[in-house]
Amino acid sequence: MRSCRTALLLARASLRLLLLLPLQASALAAGDPPADELAVAVANNSRPELCTEKDNIDLELSSPEVRSFQIQAVHPAYIGTIVADRRQPDFTSCDMSQDPAYFANAKRVTFWETPDFWLIGYTFPSFWRPNTVPFRVGSRVEQGLDLVQFWMRYQERGEEVLVVYPPDGDWRARPLPPPHLRWTAYGASFLVGPVEMQGRPIVALKEIAFDPDTHMFTMTFARGGSATLRIATIDQDRMVIEAALSGDLPPGLPFAALRSMYTTEFNADIARLAWRTKDGAGWGEAPVMTFPGGPVTELWAGRMLPSRHNLSAPDMAFSLFSAAAPRR
Repeated sequence: MRSCRTALLLARASLRLLLLLPLQASALAAGDPPADELAVAVANNSRPELCTEKDNIDLELSSPEVRSFQIQAVHPAYIGTIVADRRQPDFTSCDMSQDPAYFANAKRVTFWETPDFWLIGYTFPSFWRPNTVPFRVGSRVEQGLDLVQFWMRYQERGEEVLVVYPPDGDWRARPLPPPHLRWTAYGASFLVGPVEMQGRPIVALKEIAFDPDTHMFTMTFARGGSATLRIATIDQDRMVIEAALSGDLPPGLPFAALRSMYTTEFNADIARLAWRTKDGAGWGEAPVMTFPGGPVTELWAGRMLPSRHNLSAPDMAFSLFSAAAPRR
C-alpha cells in the first residue's frame, strides 16, 4: 500500500512539474530572439474551398538545416468572450463520395495508463489510408490503429490534449480548457517529418513509439530518419511542443506542415497569418489566402474574429528553428 501511495505522489508531482515548466520562448511574446535562430522557407499551397470539412489550407516549412523547433497551440485572443461553443461538423457543399476508404473492424483500446496520463487507440470502420503503422509502448505493440489520443488528468478530470493519426502522420494539439469552458475544439493539424503528397500532404511512418518515462513520442519515417515530439509546457493558455529531427532525412522535402480549413473569414479554423523575419523590425500580417510565402523565423496562424466553425480551436505557432537539439 505504501509503495502504491508513493508512486501516486510521484506521479502527481510529475504532473505539477509539467504544468509549471516555464516557456523557453513563445511566438508573439516579448523577449530577444535566440542568437542561433534559423529562417525557414514557408510555401503557401492553400486553395479555395466551399466545404468546411476539407483541409484546403496547406503551409509547408522547408530548410535543410533545421533539426529542432517549437510548436505551440494557443487559445485564440477571443477565448474569454465565448459563451456557447460551436464544434459540430458542417457538411454543406461537401461531396466526399470519391474519397478513398479502407475498411476495418472498429475497436477502442486503452493500452497504457497511469493515474494521471493514458493513451487510447481507435480503429475506425473506415479510414482514407490503410492502418499499417504499429504503435509501440515499451514491449507492447498495437497494430491497426487509425487514431491515438494522449489524455491527462487535470483538476480531477480527464483532458484529451494531443492526438495522432498513424496512417498519415497527422497531429492535433490543444491547451487545457480555460476556467469558463469545460471543453475546447481541435482545429488545425500539423505534420512533422518529410512531407509528401499522396492524395493530400502526409508523412509516411514506419512506426510510432511512446516512452512512458519521458512522455516522448518517437516517429520513425518510412523514407528514412526520425523525429521526437515532447510536451514541454501545457496550461490553460497554451501547449508548447518540442520537436527534434534526426538521422538521414530524405532531401528536398518539407520538414513540417500546417493543415487547416478556410472558406470565409467567419467560417474558418485558420484565417490569418503573422510572421517574423530574420532582420525584420516588426511582424508581417496577411489573410491566409493571400500570404505569398517566403523566409520566416516565426509563424503564427489563427483567427482574430470568432468563427462559425470550431469556435474555440487554438491558434498555432512555429518558432525556435535551430540546427541544434532542443534546449531542455
